[in-house]
Amino acid sequence: MNTPVQWSCVLFDLDGTIADSAAGITSTLAHTLETMGKPVPPPAELLAFVGPPIMDGFAALGLNQSESQRALRLYRARYAERGAFDSAMFPGIEETVRTLHDTGVPIALATSKPELQATRMLEHYGLADLFTFIGGASEDETRSEKADVIAYVLDNLRAERVDLSSPVMVGDRVHDVEGALANDLPVIFVQWGYGAEVEQAGSIAAVASPSELLMLLLPELAA
Repeated sequence: MNTPVQWSCVLFDLDGTIADSAAGITSTLAHTLETMGKPVPPPAELLAFVGPPIMDGFAALGLNQSESQRALRLYRARYAERGAFDSAMFPGIEETVRTLHDTGVPIALATSKPELQATRMLEHYGLADLFTFIGGASEDETRSEKADVIAYVLDNLRAERVDLSSPVMVGDRVHDVEGALANDLPVIFVQWGYGAEVEQAGSIAAVASPSELLMLLLPELAA
């Protein structure tokens, strides 16, 4: 696929793409498991749970449905109190987001993180006002799979009369790639996040830095 001169809209993932949020997520997950008397995997293994829907993570850890619901309540409370702001923007990503906004390209957020927490994080970073729409998981997790979140975001952008003739998704995990492709969106994979190289399969490009991403999204800047 040839990259168009101008994408009509850009959807961003949050964790691992805009936010270096692993510390807050993994510490909250560890605290949740400790509180429930469950084994806590080593920190390196907990990184695998950054990005995907949290209920998928609980299932992968062997929790049954009732345990997962309790874990969700514990996790949400702890994360809202401490974890959400134990994060930082990746260097250079703010300039990329602001430049896109300033050049008139509509941008949206599509994250498996609960929408309220995602909004709080973008507000904390001073970026929330740059996004045409901020979309995430529902509080009851009935909307948490990435394909469902992206479909939800696209529906809201369509309602806002955003040009969806040439949208693109930007993310760092296989869930971003598969979720976007399920909605017929091309994907640009960012390599500074938490995904392994194998997770790039299906993306149209992989970029190593926010500045490289910006040049791909706005190639006229390199002219």
